[in-house]
Amino acid sequence: MSDTIPDLSAPPAEGQRIKHNDVVYTTVKEGLAHILVPEDSAKDGQTVQQVFYNPIQQFNRDLTILAMKAYGKERIAQKQAASKSRAGKFADKKRKRKEQAQETAQGERPAKSPRLAENGAAADTEMQDAAEEQAPEKAADAGQPADATAETEVPAENGAALKKDPAPTFTILDALSASGLRALRYAHEIPFLTKVTANDILKAAANAIERNATHNGLKDKINVSVDDALAHMYNVVVDELRRTSMTKGKLGASAKYDIIDLDPYGSAAPFLDAAVQAVRDDGGLLCVTCTDSGVWASNGYPEKCYSLYGGVPVKGWYSHEVGIRLILHAIEASAARYGLAIEPLLSLSVDFYSRVFVRIRKSPSMVKFQGGKTMVVYSCGGGCGSWTTQLLMKNKPAPNKKGSGIFYKHGFTRAPTTGTLCEHCGSSMHLAGPMYAGRIHNQEFIKNVLAETEEASPEVYGTKERIRGMLQTALEEYLPSPEEKEMEANENANTKLVKKSLTEAQLAVVDPYPFYFHAAQVAGVLHCASPPEAALRGALIGLGYRVTRSHCKAGSMKTDAPWAVIWRVFKEWIRQKAPVKEENIKPGSVAYRLLGLEKKVAAEEAKTGSAESGQEGEKTDAVEAPKPWERPIEAMTQEVVFDEQLGRYGDKTKLVRYQMNPRENWGPMNRASGK
Repeated sequence: MSDTIPDLSAPPAEGQRIKHNDVVYTTVKEGLAHILVPEDSAKDGQTVQQVFYNPIQQFNRDLTILAMKAYGKERIAQKQAASKSRAGKFADKKRKRKEQAQETAQGERPAKSPRLAENGAAADTEMQDAAEEQAPEKAADAGQPADATAETEVPAENGAALKKDPAPTFTILDALSASGLRALRYAHEIPFLTKVTANDILKAAANAIERNATHNGLKDKINVSVDDALAHMYNVVVDELRRTSMTKGKLGASAKYDIIDLDPYGSAAPFLDAAVQAVRDDGGLLCVTCTDSGVWASNGYPEKCYSLYGGVPVKGWYSHEVGIRLILHAIEASAARYGLAIEPLLSLSVDFYSRVFVRIRKSPSMVKFQGGKTMVVYSCGGGCGSWTTQLLMKNKPAPNKKGSGIFYKHGFTRAPTTGTLCEHCGSSMHLAGPMYAGRIHNQEFIKNVLAETEEASPEVYGTKERIRGMLQTALEEYLPSPEEKEMEANENANTKLVKKSLTEAQLAVVDPYPFYFHAAQVAGVLHCASPPEAALRGALIGLGYRVTRSHCKAGSMKTDAPWAVIWRVFKEWIRQKAPVKEENIKPGSVAYRLLGLEKKVAAEEAKTGSAESGQEGEKTDAVEAPKPWERPIEAMTQEVVFDEQLGRYGDKTKLVRYQMNPRENWGPMNRASGK
């Protein structure tokens, strides 16, 4: 029977049995790729893997490929434009030299040119022309690799046929490749990819990648590397340093990658320093997964979180969004010491992990804005759950000397933004961070990925519907600040251009509403029934505030309403719709203080005492400070109306915005046991 089982040369198909080196494999298909899984890998209902493969991560892989396609199309267009520009400049220089050569041949020596015999002049001109044919490659080396040229048509002389330059290169590093499934799918599904390096430290993983690449017919596109991921990336960095500092201006092709994908088992923090240097610094893409949510999204291991990500997490329902910002802060800190700036394109909290896509640019001027886009958070984690933020520095606009525009000063900021006790419930405030304070998404990038998603086949991208829902939710998270609205209205007319389309005003933007709250959690603090999402949203909108969802958690809300307004709305919900039994609320508890029950009890006791002493008409001289919800804010005097019609989202299509459990006992799975 075994003689009838085909070998690796057989065309791949789902469910197919393949025999190689006396081992029988079953073919598993994902996307357009097929991987070989040993038939005897399941024992007693548990999967024993020599090479790690988790089918639950298909969402991660599908999303990554669509994001790479959206990024890569823009990247290829940039390379082609740069190549055409270089080709045009080279053609102009060549034309001018030939005109000078013709004038010299006719006896008209150009100014500042040495006297040459006619034969010598002609010979030198021919040598110059021959040498200049290599100029595009040298020019490319100064900004891009020599092989990163486009298929541009360069007019030849005397009506000769048009000459085409080689296609642009587009390279990806799958630094921790395991089974090689990511590399296989990249090679299959990204049409402009020229080479993907699949690296893993395990020899068993390298053998699996070789086997899968052969079976898929992709050995020409996949380069298999058996190395420590750090060593591989640092080798790229060392080669780049030698290329730029020891070649005396005669640069060769850069070995840096257009995209580096880090998808480790656990934290990606140990790989960030090498990755930010090994990816291209003219807009390269860094894709990072961190599955250690127990570190950055909980309060159980603050010391571990600080050692890995350089910041402390929070205790609160918004901890997953804090985790995203801690990861971005770690990437930003790793990049800044090399004069590299980051631009988050898409940052998602997904299931048990976070996935971020970050653009890397070499720009010391952009790095100057980093301090003003880093914050700490004062969190009432042991009390009502409210928070306030504190920027470490300030990026302050100032008019330039001519008065025709503005520039930015980078200086100190005032502190603290809160006291040691929560202004709402009186509990102790705790410090978290530092963490990234800027925008975690790029709106245009999300729209481009959504466009790729719409064109994607559901047969290839099995998680297409969930990707569409999560991206749409991330797109709707955007609540522009007044400064951003003004900047968009003025189209950045008076701000300095730093990097291509980026202005200083855009670089200085921070997210003024960085976290979400959860209605059920807030209601739990007050021991009341949770209001319907539409009713709560309608109440806040009726008071003049904006409310949207967060992609992190179903039922979450992001708003520009301050916490004082949120507490007032919930107090009105209790008064109007869901009264609580005050006698069941423990004196001195957070709910007791938030609902002002101590004031009510004190008033009743004072009234009773006055009646007993016959001094009912006397009043105490003590004046209690007003609560935050009693302050003269316009929203504090308006009537709160729980208008569910106003609060309903105007969704025309039903989207899968949040994950449903795909199967029993799903999650990160066990680590591979191969050697």
